Amino acid sequence: MRTLYLDAFSGISGDMFLGALLDLGLDFEALKTELAKLPVTGYTLTHARLAKSSIYGTSFDVQVAGGKDHGFVEHHHPAADHHHHGAARHLSDILALIDNSALSTTVKKRAQAIFTEIAQAEATVHQMPLAEVHFHEVGALDSIVDIVGCCVALELMKIDQLIASPLSDGSGFIQVAHGQMPVPVPAVMQMRVGTQIPIHQRLDVQTELITPTGMGLVKTLVHEFGPLPADQTPLKVGYGFGQRDTGGFNALRAVLFEKKN
Repeated sequence: MRTLYLDAFSGISGDMFLGALLDLGLDFEALKTELAKLPVTGYTLTHARLAKSSIYGTSFDVQVAGGKDHGFVEHHHPAADHHHHGAARHLSDILALIDNSALSTTVKKRAQAIFTEIAQAEATVHQMPLAEVHFHEVGALDSIVDIVGCCVALELMKIDQLIASPLSDGSGFIQVAHGQMPVPVPAVMQMRVGTQIPIHQRLDVQTELITPTGMGLVKTLVHEFGPLPADQTPLKVGYGFGQRDTGGFNALRAVLFEKKN
């Protein structure tokens, strides 16, 4: 029985999650091979082992031609829509793209559940039907690779269950294409509705610590929140670094536990 414990003292994002798993020994080439089963191109994966605050960890990044934008949804302006944002993918397109890949059934189901969770939150925030939620090209590609990559990583690492500490998020505002967004960002706040997911808001951090992808991962895959498991043996500790400058140690600590039956 292998348990992954996520110590989310500085929040969670897809790249922090993958960085932490690479730091725990996830095979980068095997990850790339599995992701190549998706019928998408136009991205490069990079990872580097480096020190922050004298602590070594791994930084992982999905580089997409055209840079990154925040979040998924482009608002529907039917007339002006597609010519200045490039192609957009609806939720149904992304679910079909995952379904038609050669990935394992478990990876497909998990990735589709995470995408659906995020899209439902965005649909509520933007007051649009789920079928109309669409992810702009760069954000969609980045998210597809991140989300599917996280599901692939759990399978490659043979993780049986996920447990997390209470999560931390920042406060204040972040600037996005459409103006200012309050932190926690609206999709993350929406995903909290109806759940007991514990989130501690840090007033000393004036930026986002939990991304919609990070929250989607946690809500879909983590089955309990609390302290480090006392009945299992820790095998290894990994750190995945976040891209944002939070003014503090911005990392996700992941601890791999094994319980002998």
